[in-house]
Amino acid sequence: MTSMNAEIPQTFSNRAGTINVDALKSAVDATFDHTLERLKTLVSIPGIAWPSFDPAELERSAETVAEFVREAGFADVQILRCNKTDGTPGGPAVVARRLAGPGKPTILLYAHHDVQPPGDSTLWNSEPFVAEERDGRLYGRGAADDKAGIMAHLASYAAATQVLGDEFGLGVTLFFEGEEEAGSPTFRTFLETHRELLAADVIVVADSSNWKVGVPALTTSLRGLVDGTFEVRVLDHAVHSGMFGGPVLDAPTLLSRLIATLHNDDGSVAIEGLVGKDDVVEDIDEEQYRADASVLDGVRLAGSGSIASRLWTKPALSIIGIDAPAVDVASNTLIPAARAKFSLRLAPGQDPDAAMDAVEEHVKTHAPFGAKVTFTPGERGNAFATDTASTAARIAMWALGEAWGVPAVEMGIGGSIPFIADLTETYPEVQILVTGVEDPDSRAHSANESLHIGDFRNAVLAEALMLARLNVGGL
Repeated sequence: MTSMNAEIPQTFSNRAGTINVDALKSAVDATFDHTLERLKTLVSIPGIAWPSFDPAELERSAETVAEFVREAGFADVQILRCNKTDGTPGGPAVVARRLAGPGKPTILLYAHHDVQPPGDSTLWNSEPFVAEERDGRLYGRGAADDKAGIMAHLASYAAATQVLGDEFGLGVTLFFEGEEEAGSPTFRTFLETHRELLAADVIVVADSSNWKVGVPALTTSLRGLVDGTFEVRVLDHAVHSGMFGGPVLDAPTLLSRLIATLHNDDGSVAIEGLVGKDDVVEDIDEEQYRADASVLDGVRLAGSGSIASRLWTKPALSIIGIDAPAVDVASNTLIPAARAKFSLRLAPGQDPDAAMDAVEEHVKTHAPFGAKVTFTPGERGNAFATDTASTAARIAMWALGEAWGVPAVEMGIGGSIPFIADLTETYPEVQILVTGVEDPDSRAHSANESLHIGDFRNAVLAEALMLARLNVGGL
């Protein structure tokens, strides 16, 4: 959970004569323009796994990914899915496999081809589903999250197999999910159904970020997540605000008062029973954080302790939606009910069920003016911390540093990837690595999402080096 320079093991170095770094770099460079064009093609497909969007586009996304997988050299390619609990089909996942040779480990490469909705189109500087290069970055929905992850996997595999030829005996499984941005509703069922197909010694999840442009990172911790809604109701129905206003407060006002109880005066989360630590050694520069998060001048930062701990090892609660009449259609009535959706990020070590119970207890205990509060739990997912001393992690740190030409760092991420808990529970002996192609200005999920093209090239090379090292030395 602390950021530190990588100690590069000499046995992994090119001087040992076991890995031809220059040849791998040349192979990556020779096909990089093609890789980038393939990525642009994927960005053009609005594959969104939410029920309100056209499922045909998600199918087209899966079929296009499967085509690119075959092009990369995989013969055994399938599009698979499992049903949700309500019987409706889950998102289409693309799975491909190359069996390991004698004595060789198997690595599973994960990414997802579905994307977030584009949101308000007026906030974009270019069309969200038309990939556009500007100032060394590629803009478009999914350019960074996570279609670049798919292309990094495919391009690195192609480079490694080209350079190593018949010497490449590593087992490689590709798992490109099709519903991650919708909460991975069938992920656990998918793992249980295809447990043997997806079994591996190492799993690389390419769905995270680097420290900054020009400095690679291995993500060593992720916060967990719970979300849900709470509704405040004060009236059976709306009434005239002039005739009845005064003795009773409207629901939006009381909802606001309830929301205000969720944080202390310094902005830290006020819900009792949540865990958190201030144990991150190397901090994040406040000026850099403010710039990356686009914090306006004069806005005071919330919480206490190091900024890194506030991002990685402490809880963070946000209100991400409110149901109340819009201003443009508001009438002069006392609103009977209003609802808010919360998103609570959990520190490593926090039990999600206990956290959900704590939120429910808080909002019901703090119901203002005796208002009726209805709590509805939503998604929940565990935090994650990797074993940085594992062989796979050490190989990853070496490969990242070699590809970028600067030491890689270990870092936490404030976000959550809940399905990683499913991976660790299903495959308890597997070594999981969380990597990625994003940087602090990638703006994943937001307007003007983008990918730094130079770092994308480095990410492809780093993974090719990892594959070559695992092929040569195993675990």
